[in-house]
Amino acid sequence: METTTKPGLQRSSTGVPGLDDILHGGLIPDRLYLLEGDPGAGKTTLAIQFLREGNKNKEKCLYITLSETKEELAAGAASHGWSLEGIEIIELISENGEAPDQPQVTMYHPSEVELSETTRKVLDAVNRFNPSRIVFDSLSEMRLLAQNSLRYRRQILALKQFFIGRHCTVLLLDDGTSEGHDLQLQSIAHGVISLQQLAPLYGRERRRLRIQKLRGSAFRGGYHDFTIKADGLEVYPRLVAAEHSEPFNRSQIKSGITALDALLGGGPDRGTSTLLIGPAGSGKSTLAVQYAVAAAERGDHAAIFAFDESIATLEARTKGLGIKLNRGLGAGQVRITQIDPAELSPGEFTHLVRQAVEEENAKVIVIDSLNGYLNAMPEEQFLTSQLHELLGYLGRQGATTLMVVAQHGLMGSGMQTPVDTSYLADSVVLLRYFEYAGEVRKAVSVVKKRSGSHEGTIRELFFDENGIHVGEPLRRFRGILTGTPVELKSQSDSTQQDSPDERPRH
Repeated sequence: METTTKPGLQRSSTGVPGLDDILHGGLIPDRLYLLEGDPGAGKTTLAIQFLREGNKNKEKCLYITLSETKEELAAGAASHGWSLEGIEIIELISENGEAPDQPQVTMYHPSEVELSETTRKVLDAVNRFNPSRIVFDSLSEMRLLAQNSLRYRRQILALKQFFIGRHCTVLLLDDGTSEGHDLQLQSIAHGVISLQQLAPLYGRERRRLRIQKLRGSAFRGGYHDFTIKADGLEVYPRLVAAEHSEPFNRSQIKSGITALDALLGGGPDRGTSTLLIGPAGSGKSTLAVQYAVAAAERGDHAAIFAFDESIATLEARTKGLGIKLNRGLGAGQVRITQIDPAELSPGEFTHLVRQAVEEENAKVIVIDSLNGYLNAMPEEQFLTSQLHELLGYLGRQGATTLMVVAQHGLMGSGMQTPVDTSYLADSVVLLRYFEYAGEVRKAVSVVKKRSGSHEGTIRELFFDENGIHVGEPLRRFRGILTGTPVELKSQSDSTQQDSPDERPRH
């Protein structure tokens, strides 16, 4: 039922995945909490999960409803595959909205008599069932009955005083229909959980929560994304890289292509991030997939998160290059996760990556592409900061990360990057098109590697049915990165093998 996070400080689990982590173990029992949010934010779903968790642990649970009928609550629970059996439900909605013995007074024209009657029923129910967990849904009806804020707050304070010493954890639901934030109500509560629902210009609604206060306890601050799924709320705690660190052996990650590894001074180091940047079609994704496949061939597990390309297209492309992609969840396999940009929040994506690392033991992570990641959530702020935290986390876990970024334009000096993430990466691999002898060729070079030395040369890159090929350094040319190289005539004949025309044919 309860978990201990500190000596003498016990917690009651909320039953919501991720929320207990934010609360450092759960709610402190025998306290009164305020759960606030706009209609549709998920308050009732969270409240039912809270009671079901208590019921699972043999606690007496009571749901007092002024806003929904038993049938409506049961139907909502059934939509998640839940049963409310074992949870006592007290329905305080009178027929036709009329208070007992006061047929001329309706819920829409409340009176002090009505409020007193409702409060009495609440107290009687608590005395009768002596529950350990109580949900009161909702305060907006109490606010209507009270007529004015002073009487309303007096009633809430009276309820709090009544619950003191009764060894029950109380969750008060409020839909925020009052004007502005009710700071006095928040001050009465021991803790405040705020739920928000945001509507982007395109795509699925975004939901997030924040712990506004929790007396006598630390908690993870800030906003945390969450979703409502078939099995209820799932919260994705905001990632703090410094809280996650695992020991690992420093080593270099090989691609299986000798010349490419030479460019990177032997390969990316474990626990670092590499940015593959270049125009569309230059081979960025293929190089990233090659590292994932090579990791699987060594017996490691790799994970690819594909924002821009379908799994079927990726498999067809790798098959056409003779690259064997062994899909699966275990060691020696590559997991490919298709990401739908319009259906994902930043916190949920971070959660998927953490699952791949912590549960599936992925050693190589491919994000293809950062364009898709950034464009998926155009109205979200601070995505670069979240990416920085994610890369820091992956580095501390010993995972090697490869990120793909597509630049605007195809050739020449006018190439533009949609967002500058090069400073986040430990290594940067640059791909370019260039023109030679009436053909458009590809070039690859490494312009940055924090963790060691690397080649400063530019090599030709090409693909065929036998895979990926990286040629010798193109020393006979200058201006390759501009797209229109100039041949250096003064070079000796001994360098003729560096010409792109001399590249091996398969």
